Amino acid sequence: MPAALTLVLGGARSGKSRYAEGLIAALPPPWAYIATAEAGDHEMAVRIRGHRARRGRSWRTVEAPRDIATALAEAAKMPVLVDCLTLWLSNLMLADADIDAEIDRLEKALADTEAPVVLVANEVGSGIVPDHPLGRKFRDLHGLLNQRVAARADRVVLMVAGLPLAVKGAL
Repeated sequence: MPAALTLVLGGARSGKSRYAEGLIAALPPPWAYIATAEAGDHEMAVRIRGHRARRGRSWRTVEAPRDIATALAEAAKMPVLVDCLTLWLSNLMLADADIDAEIDRLEKALADTEAPVVLVANEVGSGIVPDHPLGRKFRDLHGLLNQRVAARADRVVLMVAGLPLAVKGAL
């Protein structure tokens, strides 16, 4: 059973989403899946279709590329998976949103949520320093976002090569 708030971190293709889905699916349905991805090209559309097919019909999908806070409130008492904070942050940056205010809204929504929530995010600080100012800004903001959510989380799991490692709390 997931803790009240779980953050699942990892690199690309580390098994984050599949692991997070399993945490929520261990609870009685219905489940809510808050999707932040947008199908901006064919490859992304294929990825989104694959994720939907893997989840099946027991999941209520809510498209929320920039407004996770409202989607969390609308999920009521259903266990919720948010996939993923990385794309959410990217979407906010491209929309020139007030990132700090949006993270504040997210934190308030998480505090007000009564059901278990699992958040997925990439761990972006382990790679090279981006050579472009926007890339460095994204990496820095994402690191701060992950720190803020991890501080609030009951459990933090780092996925490495498909294996979950407990960073905070028990697996």
